[in-house]
Amino acid sequence: MTNRIKELRARDNLTQSDLARKVGVRRETIVFLERNKYNPSLKLAYDIAQEFGLTIEEVFGF
Repeated sequence: MTNRIKELRARDNLTQSDLARKVGVRRETIVFLERNKYNPSLKLAYDIAQEFGLTIEEVFGF
């Protein structure tokens, strides 16, 4: 699975900590997601996509 989280964070000027706080996870979770070392739950994927105003498919590649 791939994702655009780092790119989208930069676009919105968010730190990993900012995004983690907004979606209710630890900063380390965002680090692992960006490195493709962790696959998010459907709820987390949805929450991240909503934060960026996108669909899950626009953020994550399967």
